[in-house]
Amino acid sequence: MRFFFFHLMPYAPLDLDYDKTHKSAWVTLPNSYYDPKLGADLYNRYLDELEYADELGFEGISVNEHHQTAYGLMPAPNVFAGMLARRVKQAKICILGRALPVLSNPLTVAEEFAVLDNVTRGRIITGFVRGIGAEYHSMAVNPAESHARFHEAHDLIVQAWTRPGPFAYEGKYYHFPYVNIWPRPYQTPHPAIWVPSQGSRETIEFAAARERKYVYLQTATPAEMLFKYMRAYREAALRQDYEASADQLGWSVKIYVAETDEIARREAKPHVEAFVNKFLRMPVEMLLPPGYSSIESMKGVIAAKKTITGGARTIDQLLEQGTFICGSPATVRARLEEYQHKGGFNIVMAGLHFGTLPAELTRKNMEMFAREVMPHLKDRVPEGYRPIAAE
Repeated sequence: MRFFFFHLMPYAPLDLDYDKTHKSAWVTLPNSYYDPKLGADLYNRYLDELEYADELGFEGISVNEHHQTAYGLMPAPNVFAGMLARRVKQAKICILGRALPVLSNPLTVAEEFAVLDNVTRGRIITGFVRGIGAEYHSMAVNPAESHARFHEAHDLIVQAWTRPGPFAYEGKYYHFPYVNIWPRPYQTPHPAIWVPSQGSRETIEFAAARERKYVYLQTATPAEMLFKYMRAYREAALRQDYEASADQLGWSVKIYVAETDEIARREAKPHVEAFVNKFLRMPVEMLLPPGYSSIESMKGVIAAKKTITGGARTIDQLLEQGTFICGSPATVRARLEEYQHKGGFNIVMAGLHFGTLPAELTRKNMEMFAREVMPHLKDRVPEGYRPIAAE
């Protein structure tokens, strides 16, 4: 298994009674709930945790992008990657990812990521996403254009990285008489591209395409749906006459480790329940606006996410669904082994901070995971494992 540390940077001091007067922590929650003095302390604490993950030996550390929400205070992940680029010495820096359809100028993404790739001497992993439905409300972008804008922005960025400039680019949404980025990326032909997703069929097909073979990262999904989406990727690869590697498949999941199962549940319970019931709360029309996905994909995502939009969830339900792993080191190792065996993935994006988890418990969780889980599983691979071919 390959282990990456993932941080959402939520606004942990959030007044959790907000839902008595507001429907969601996304888009419409007044920013008067945010205290800049508390936020400044929080940002520095979170950056320290990301840097500490490098010291603990994670293969990579990960940032991401969300807008106008207490769920995650990273509207510009390139900024956070830039702050980490000179201080993180060994780990890869994963930007998971830029929400391409909501950006007005994808060429700036090509430039920013190329700079980061040079500064880190090739330790950047780029993530491209469509962004969840709430981002289209926040950024006033038509969700029906999501797929088309994503594909065009992706193609423009990859061409900017790989095609000698200057050249002109004329698309439906983007028009540039000169594409000629300086600097060019450090990695050849370009930084690795990963595609996180909620499980859209179209996104799986895009990532698995023979000419791309991008890492597909399933996010926050019950175990049974995870296995389904992992199979869908492998089947998409077989339809294109190649066998997908386990290194093309990953899972992003919240995890908490403590001395015993009882201690782990007691310590994690209020914070993971705050995460799913308060920070993740949003109405379905915000999560899946009309036109955002095909009918087939929307049915699948609704089935996987149906508990997000209403009703309180308990830690017991999360553990039963497999959307949260919690327990002693032995319990956590056993769960990861089981899920890897059934899912066939080799990448674990471990969310070791969630919701209101305080600094001391976050550090404890990170240390126990790094020292008592990772070493036991680092040489474990799924049955029939085949390393991804070098591009």
